[in-house]
Amino acid sequence: MMTYFKQTLAAASLLFFLSGTTVVLASETESSAASDSATAETTAATTTTALTLRQGALLKTPTAKELPKKFFYDSGVEIAYPADGVKGIYVTAYSVGYEEKFNKLLAYVDSNDLNAMVIDIKDDMGVVTADFNSDDTHIQENTEEYIPDVNELMDVMEEKQIYPIARIVTFKDTLLANEQPEMSFTESDGSVWVASNGESFINPFLKQTWDYAVNVGIEAAKVGFKEVQFDYVRFPEGFEVWGDTLNYDMGEYADLNMTDDEKRVQAITDFTAYAKEKLMPYGVDVSVDIFGYTASVVEASGIGQNFPEISENVDVISSMIYPSHWGTDYFGIYKPDLYPYELVSEYMIVENELLATLETPPISRPWLQDFTASYLGSGFYQTYGKEQVDAQVQALYDAGVNEFLLWNALNNYTY
Repeated sequence: MMTYFKQTLAAASLLFFLSGTTVVLASETESSAASDSATAETTAATTTTALTLRQGALLKTPTAKELPKKFFYDSGVEIAYPADGVKGIYVTAYSVGYEEKFNKLLAYVDSNDLNAMVIDIKDDMGVVTADFNSDDTHIQENTEEYIPDVNELMDVMEEKQIYPIARIVTFKDTLLANEQPEMSFTESDGSVWVASNGESFINPFLKQTWDYAVNVGIEAAKVGFKEVQFDYVRFPEGFEVWGDTLNYDMGEYADLNMTDDEKRVQAITDFTAYAKEKLMPYGVDVSVDIFGYTASVVEASGIGQNFPEISENVDVISSMIYPSHWGTDYFGIYKPDLYPYELVSEYMIVENELLATLETPPISRPWLQDFTASYLGSGFYQTYGKEQVDAQVQALYDAGVNEFLLWNALNNYTY
């Protein structure tokens, strides 16, 4: 299957000629003439950057680290990528806005080897949590200033050299679904489909939903976030079972000669390539959160996630591998919450094998569990604290992975 990025490059085929801090962009249709010119010959001859160019090749989007800094939008915020890898915590916008809580989290990060924060910029309800003075109508209408001053936040991140990652909840968006049902999934009576937990999704088949998420990411990059992390990059769980009972627009995917399963996978894969392409000029890395089980199956076509294809389009892949979230039939571990080291170890065998098949694999930075899953019931869960979190981190290290993120919805951490 041809991804969106390959389709657009087949039409525009950007070739990157790098020499020092000079970047020359030429379309494939112009490349032949350009290569005959003395300037292009000189540029190609003096290029030292390890990008192999050949006529008609489809090139993977370069990372921010591969292109000259001069090429990118400059936010003015200088925060280096941690030399020993990103080790971060999830932080809600509410925690940022509550001074006492945020100061405790800053002190917590300072007290150990943590060096990053994943901060809600578009949250789980669809609220954009800071005022970016954006021209995007959806951003304007759905902004609540849970973060009182995002520029002041970036000043703190820069002063402490805490690597800031903007979390953008992508297709789970109850707010926009209710505002514009035509961008969502609707029942036969015209009402917006609602999951059992009361949440709704917007439609990943529609380009306008892509642009909304990407535009939020661009605003985050412009104020100084160094990475944009897209979460809920998927269709609702179980969509392959009951999705055909809903009304929704497949957009440009409607007429493709594919099954509905294939169309969902194509749409999600295309979004990740599109987001990477659009954010590249801003010099930020792009990461995607993905269900851990997606790496353990051929393809999670119901939700549209294909682990290798998504991984090809991002700088960082963050699998959610919380021990509590695995069923009793995975990896031969009957009560996985009780065996955090073993569960993470078994998962990483699978993920490492998959990533090894990719030509340019992304950084692996899994989400780890720092919460107690008492909802599993007596005998199937344990109280999670430093010992259990350390066990997961050690399992990653033993698998050759030195980056991780910790999840606790209330931002109460024990690592």
